[in-house]
Amino acid sequence: MKFTLSVAMSPLGQITELARTAEESGFDAVALPDSLFYSEKVAADYPYTADGNRMWDADTPWSDPLVAAAAMGAATERIRFYTSVLKLGPRNPVLLARQLASVAVLTGNRFGLGIGLGWTPEEFEWCGAPFARRGARVDEAIDVLRLILGGGMVEHHGEFFDFDRLQMSPAPSEPVPIYIGGHSEPALRRAARRGDGWASAMMPFEELRATITELHRLRGEFGTDNRDFEIQAVCIDRFGLDGYRQQADIGVTDAITVPWLFDGHGFDADVAVKKDSIRRFADEVVGKA
Repeated sequence: MKFTLSVAMSPLGQITELARTAEESGFDAVALPDSLFYSEKVAADYPYTADGNRMWDADTPWSDPLVAAAAMGAATERIRFYTSVLKLGPRNPVLLARQLASVAVLTGNRFGLGIGLGWTPEEFEWCGAPFARRGARVDEAIDVLRLILGGGMVEHHGEFFDFDRLQMSPAPSEPVPIYIGGHSEPALRRAARRGDGWASAMMPFEELRATITELHRLRGEFGTDNRDFEIQAVCIDRFGLDGYRQQADIGVTDAITVPWLFDGHGFDADVAVKKDSIRRFADEVVGKA
């Protein structure tokens, strides 16, 4: 099993030091969250809490995940970075392809793209993208990203995006893996059909087990079960060495963790405290799982 450090909602001045410590401690990757802005009012409930409220407020720190990946990549040598997850729906995939190619090249192919649709209508509408038919639009956006990032002179004429022959150089020398998040049936089908992996949000163990089983069934249905596929999980009720071994047994390949929360420290804890938690978690779990 791989282990990924989440730096969600940490002060931005901490993230490069946390990435270096994670690399030194044997973590495989750093997961980077995405939030475009905090709108005072939202027209939809947040889908990953019981009451539909957001877990953060207007003052919670967020970085652009691609900028953060480039910064941390410059401060490290081995560890990988991926978004978990970037909201693809509000973004233009042509512009995003330029940014992704730059990050992939600058980090030496140590970057993966985790994507979701996005859940708040305000982020779509205020960024100039329609909220309606967002699923179909994201499906086509994934095709655009793979096309451009593959390199060479390409063109695309689709329902939502249309452009004549263009080339972005340099293209990544290796494919950028695309991990697809979401718990709904359409999201799981999208991950099974189009993704190099699936990313969960906060999910209890038994629900995670059932979802992984469904993903395997869907991959068989789509004929994609012969390729590598990551299962990136945030499981909310299986912790410690035995808990992560149980996650591995049901098919989790990459456990996303926030070690300082296990030690009773908040997202805004001092960086030295967080580094101690990373090292303790690595000694107790990463090196033994």
